[in-house]
Amino acid sequence: MLSKVISGALAGIDGYIVETEVDISQGLPCFDLVGLPDSAVKESKERVRTAIKNSGYISPVKRITVNLAPANTKKEGPSFDLPIAVGLLACNGVIKAESLENIFFTGELSLDGSVKPVSGVLPLVYSAFKEGIRKCVVPFENAEEAALVRGMEIIGVKSLREVAGYLEGKYIEPTIVDVDELFSENNCSSEFDFADVKGQANVKRALEIAAAGLHNILIIGPPGTGKTMMAKRIPSILPDLNFEESIEITKIYSVSGLLREKGSLVRTRPFRAPHHTISNSAMVGGGRIPKPGEVSLSHNGVLFLDELPEFNRNVLEELRQPLEDRYVTISRVSGTMTFPANLMVAASMNPCPCGYHGYSEKCTCSQNMIKKYVGKISGPLLDRLDIQVEASAVEYDDLSDTERGESSAEIKKRVAAAHEIQKERYKNEKIYFNSALSAAQIEKYCTLGKMERDIIKNAFERFDLSARVYHKVLKIARTIADLAQCEKIDVRHISEAIQLRNLDRKFTY
Repeated sequence: MLSKVISGALAGIDGYIVETEVDISQGLPCFDLVGLPDSAVKESKERVRTAIKNSGYISPVKRITVNLAPANTKKEGPSFDLPIAVGLLACNGVIKAESLENIFFTGELSLDGSVKPVSGVLPLVYSAFKEGIRKCVVPFENAEEAALVRGMEIIGVKSLREVAGYLEGKYIEPTIVDVDELFSENNCSSEFDFADVKGQANVKRALEIAAAGLHNILIIGPPGTGKTMMAKRIPSILPDLNFEESIEITKIYSVSGLLREKGSLVRTRPFRAPHHTISNSAMVGGGRIPKPGEVSLSHNGVLFLDELPEFNRNVLEELRQPLEDRYVTISRVSGTMTFPANLMVAASMNPCPCGYHGYSEKCTCSQNMIKKYVGKISGPLLDRLDIQVEASAVEYDDLSDTERGESSAEIKKRVAAAHEIQKERYKNEKIYFNSALSAAQIEKYCTLGKMERDIIKNAFERFDLSARVYHKVLKIARTIADLAQCEKIDVRHISEAIQLRNLDRKFTY
């Protein structure tokens, strides 16, 4: 007897429909699983057999063949356990084959027959929705995540017996999530506040500009000046996520198996701070079957690289392509995957190995040591860090001042107002921030008057700027103008933007 069950697999952060075909026939007892399954899928036959037996059903001692179609794509993970088990029960007459029509199944089975959660449910359910399917049976722990797909009836189940009972007519309450209410909940509070930062007015201003336009930023300064402290406070001033951005991030975290740490919907911008010993594949993504790395997990958020020169140079060079293209492409024998990487990089570094060069006589580093240390960051990567700002030593008067500085909430109001301007301006451009402007879009939205052109021309010739830096300056000037609620870029905006691109030359040897 033959049965067909609708399930799904992942390709990058997107899902696609897989038809699980189960056949039971006469012959020597065996369990063949075909359709390019990986090890986890091949092992499912043992989990399925035992789960069926421990759920009180008879496991057929016949020739069992399971095909995962399309057979030319690699299938991975334990999410096919439930579809295979349901198909076997249908072939064995426990449930009616007609009850499986137009229902999507996914889930891992324990040996006792309970259904365990799996990764990537959101993109899997969304792929089923696009194919016209309107009912999904998923693990109970994944039900709220799956219910984010509007218009889909989600049935959360805890055991194989519960699935069989539902297919035989037993009612299970569908899981419903009020997406609008969930998204409107204030979940953006942060324990970090810029009111705690003493002094460093120039760095706070630079971070405000970076947050308003999602520009990459590099903070250079000696130890103890608050570089890391200020970077950790960037999320507290970033504009709130809109629903489309939130769903994009949620899909990435779902595929990576991290969503259960975040809830059913990611409502705050990610802040990722990997250690400097991170590998290439962990940073940009990889593996035998590619998975998202830190740059994709930071999508629509912040990737903080503390002590930038301590990172492996090869890892830093891997960042060049995603910072420019806003996505990561990973090619393997099994296929090519593309992951989104529209992120803000915030980096900090000391000017030398001991950290005091140019700031204190305590520096004991030779010129060769300093040159080697700073040289770990290549010119092309430095070009891609839009803003470079200096964090000087904090004065005693600033530290002893008991008056709190400007709070993150106040800064965020200005950042949010600038973001609203950008959102309205780029509503037909499929971008959200000034940092994502292409060369053609820069010409359209960053027009300059004669005085402004003269200023940037002088800077271009005097500092020998690259074409990329020229475009970065215009993007930053556009953001500064938006913060000032100005429609046109004027002399003040272009001058401040140039100052924010000049610091790296102070530490070049």
